[in-house]
Amino acid sequence: MPLFSKYTFTFLLFSIACNFSFSQNTIEVSGTLIEAETKQAVPYATVVFFDKTSKAIIKGITSDDDGSFSTTINNPNFYIEISFMGFATKSITTYSVTNNKVTLGTITLAPDNQALDEVTVRAEVSKTVFKLDKRVFNVGKDISSTGVSALEVLNNVPSVNVNIEGEISLRGSSGVQILINGKPSVLADASSNALGTITADMIESIEVITNPSAKYEASGTAGILNIILKKEDKKGWNGSISANTGIPDNHSIGLSLNRRTEKFNLFAQLGAGYRSLPRDSESMNTDLTNNEVIYSKGKDYRDETFFNLTLGADYHINELNVLTLSGNFAYEIEDQPSATTFSHFDASDNLISKWIRDEVTDATNPKWQYELNYKKQFENNEDHTLLFSALGSFFGKDQSSQFNSTTLSGTEVNDDQQTETNFQQADYTFKLDYTNPITEEYSIEAGAQYLINDVGNDYEVRDKDDNSNVYTVNEALTNNFEYDQKVLGVYFTGAFERDKWGLKAGLRVENTNLVTLLTNTNENNTQDYTNFFPSVHSSYKVGENFSLQAGYSKRIFRPRLWDLNPFFNVRNNFNVRVGNPNLQPEFTDSYELTSIYKIGKAALSSSVYYKYTTEVIERVSTSLDNVTTTTPENIGTNGTVGFETNGKYNPTKWLTLTGDFNFNYFNRVGTFETKSFDFSGSQWSSKLGSKIGLPADIDLELTGSYQSGYETVQGDVTGFAFLDLGIRKKIIKGKVMVNLGVRDLFESRIQESYVYQDTFEAYNYGKRGRFFTLGVSYGFGKGEAMTYSGGRRR
Repeated sequence: MPLFSKYTFTFLLFSIACNFSFSQNTIEVSGTLIEAETKQAVPYATVVFFDKTSKAIIKGITSDDDGSFSTTINNPNFYIEISFMGFATKSITTYSVTNNKVTLGTITLAPDNQALDEVTVRAEVSKTVFKLDKRVFNVGKDISSTGVSALEVLNNVPSVNVNIEGEISLRGSSGVQILINGKPSVLADASSNALGTITADMIESIEVITNPSAKYEASGTAGILNIILKKEDKKGWNGSISANTGIPDNHSIGLSLNRRTEKFNLFAQLGAGYRSLPRDSESMNTDLTNNEVIYSKGKDYRDETFFNLTLGADYHINELNVLTLSGNFAYEIEDQPSATTFSHFDASDNLISKWIRDEVTDATNPKWQYELNYKKQFENNEDHTLLFSALGSFFGKDQSSQFNSTTLSGTEVNDDQQTETNFQQADYTFKLDYTNPITEEYSIEAGAQYLINDVGNDYEVRDKDDNSNVYTVNEALTNNFEYDQKVLGVYFTGAFERDKWGLKAGLRVENTNLVTLLTNTNENNTQDYTNFFPSVHSSYKVGENFSLQAGYSKRIFRPRLWDLNPFFNVRNNFNVRVGNPNLQPEFTDSYELTSIYKIGKAALSSSVYYKYTTEVIERVSTSLDNVTTTTPENIGTNGTVGFETNGKYNPTKWLTLTGDFNFNYFNRVGTFETKSFDFSGSQWSSKLGSKIGLPADIDLELTGSYQSGYETVQGDVTGFAFLDLGIRKKIIKGKVMVNLGVRDLFESRIQESYVYQDTFEAYNYGKRGRFFTLGVSYGFGKGEAMTYSGGRRR
């Protein structure tokens, strides 16, 4: 166990720190805010403490997602004012102090009659809340999110883009780390498409962390997206049942249940359905040496039957200790029929051969995860906590494919093939986090994480012999790839925060041990390295409506399994993507300055940022015999300077506008195989959303997005724009909701890429098309109507 022993002293020091606590003669004040009419929680309300004598502000905080708030205060002579847009301001001047505690219990906020209608509209809209080192995008019941997966929800988050293939980028950069409830998860593994099993109704909020502190795992050069899942906390029984249908086929049913008592919180979600995801594709490979062209055009489907079950329980041992055990199981049955027509032309544009390549693919994908959490709160402050978590997850794929070719004209083509894939991925994460707010101004955080990734991909390709009609193994394309990665990290941060300004600094140390092995050919690659990742964040409140944030962090992007795995599907054997087992990690230094301000009815945020990345991973294409092979390679450095602004504007009580704009200029310097890849360019993206409140409790929502084209190391990618539309009707005071959504209304979400080289050119085109969804949901008990859609969205 050399990896553990290397950090034994760190764990000992950390254990000592966990037993340290600081107490002083302070008063702890707590309460929970709810709406007077609906009894629902009021999150992010402003709670301000004033000195009774001087009327000066002592302290200000905001309520949490569940409406609760808690803080400590040194001045016993205070009164409280609670305010939130759409509600009358509430003053609390009388209270009792018992054992240095003021327990206010449940506090009801009455609606402000002049603003009630406006609040009703706004409460449904997703909104962003700013914190010291992150932005929290609280997912509302946006109509366009009805019946869709986490990938589509992410595409509505400011700064985030999801392309037609499901690749996630943050401010135009890939290398984003996806977390679930602050931890790595098989559900966040983009390579397995598992994000599709998380649906819009399951998501509470998404934290956008463009410049993470040392507390977070250093992986992900572009930043971190942390998906926070809902966990109902209303006492008694509550839940929701929903049904969805759509064109193309998108049918599902879902059930959410929650039972809350003083000691236990039991939660469950069950879903099942069927969907078909068509995709149109085209490609053209041009050999500039002999001027021959291979053109292909086809359509493929991903037909899925899926089942999803989540069970969990919180056990409140006492007021200070909570134990949570949860598990998720999902099972998918895939059928992927496709048909692609190929045409081969000579230099004079004469047809040499034309044929159809059909694919029949069947796969089963079991996946599960289980998680144990223990949280201890200390008596002096509820934010003084010790949290231990252990997570295990598994994803498997048992897939077989049959490829048959039928010649339509010209030279006979016989390239029938069979493939078999047996993929298994097991991940284990162990975390220990300690937080101690030593005083109202000073706090520390310390922790450790150990991550294990164990993957095996057994892939076999068989070619059909033209004479004997017997399939034989193609040894050149067959192998078993094993991937074993272990990452141990420890961190410490310290923070100082006052009403006007705050400072947070930290250091994270990570050791990475990676071993890859091609068992059939005995090719192995071992990497072992230790890195330091400092971070600094600061904020300053200039005035009531204007604040500044600044930050620096160092990040790493470790090549993913599919970046390293040298064997890929042969669906189109003229356009092949393969991994590179010798790929090295990227390192990025990230600097950022952000302003947050309000102008009238508009709330805006703007950022200027700079990122410098070494060992940049780029996809490089080569061509031989009209076959284009694309492989990731480490190519030089990249410096990016950018500007981003986003905000929300409410010109009237029935209209809400949201917008996001991001522009960046980059400078690439690099060489690969004696060829220079030095160039510079720019790219930008924008989103504009509107929500319109119509009579009869009907809402209309429109969301438009644009992603500009940009230059790559060998060519360019074109831009595209698309529009989503949603209409919702509420019935029985919101207990029943009917939703109609249209994704990509004009079928304009098209991605095209070009490669221009001295000896060849390549063109690729992809389009998903228009999707219609119709959903009906009913909330019972103390729950509200929610929507459910299982499966994945790619």
